[in-house]
Amino acid sequence: MKTLEQMFLHLDWANQRIIEALQTNKTEDEEALRLFSHILLAERIWLTRLEGKDSTKLPIWTVESLSRCQEMARENKEKYDAYLSNLTEDILDEPVIYKNSRQTEFHSSIRAILTHVALHGQYHRGQINKLLRLAGAEPVNVDFITFIRS
Repeated sequence: MKTLEQMFLHLDWANQRIIEALQTNKTEDEEALRLFSHILLAERIWLTRLEGKDSTKLPIWTVESLSRCQEMARENKEKYDAYLSNLTEDILDEPVIYKNSRQTEFHSSIRAILTHVALHGQYHRGQINKLLRLAGAEPVNVDFITFIRS
């Protein structure tokens, strides 16, 4: 559990650093906001699935404002903190049955889903960093090891 907890602390830390970078650079880059919105919407979708609820109609690629992204990041952190606080090691490998937006059914363990959520955003944060660099801004370090060292 400790590793998963660290990964979710990192996820929030990295999201906050991206928010700060987008605010500091006053980026109006719609693609950066689309990618960041996607990260946060995906976090919400996966939590909905973990809670045994239908996620098939939830948006995944809408563009949200930076202030809405801040709000979603805060909400996601609170909800994942609550979810993780109720988990025990012995149920992490239990399956979750869910459907994607195409109504295809999948079975994945709680552990696999949480690991996916923690890793998924890193890919898109890298894309956001590339867009920041292309806009003449300094990319933000969101590496896990940097988080652990801080």
